[in-house]
Amino acid sequence: MLSLRETIVDPTTLEYLGSRLASRQWTGFLGALAREFSDQLPEADLRALMHRVGARFASESALADCQSLDDVQFAMSKIWMAQDWGWVTVHEHDDSLHISHHCSPLSAAFGQQASPWMAAFLEGAYQRWFEQLGAGKSLSVKQAGEPDAVGCVEFRLGR
Repeated sequence: MLSLRETIVDPTTLEYLGSRLASRQWTGFLGALAREFSDQLPEADLRALMHRVGARFASESALADCQSLDDVQFAMSKIWMAQDWGWVTVHEHDDSLHISHHCSPLSAAFGQQASPWMAAFLEGAYQRWFEQLGAGKSLSVKQAGEPDAVGCVEFRLGR
């Protein structure tokens, strides 16, 4: 089965679908906020800020008890879906976990100009959740790709 990334879809359709991920009520404000942030702070500082905000979000949105990787995926997805923030899939590889966040509203809310730093929010949330699950500080979540047109972004948990 082809994934959305492998499927040939008209770019206009993808742009439309991506724009529908954030409430119009907030997009003007959040876009202006993102532009002001970008004008005032270096990218590394913005990534660090968003990472901390994501960690705070995860601390305030504790996961349900998890006994398996499927439980982890379900618990995380349940939190994201309750917020209309998409869902997550987690796949185990030999030396890492691959985390795919689907349909995040970040690009639609902040605009593409915030792409270099906005996904650090998700990175921080996943880092905190995996720490709460016992991953320890030696394992870290790192963004593994840029968000696509419909808000999908990849992360990796490993050493």
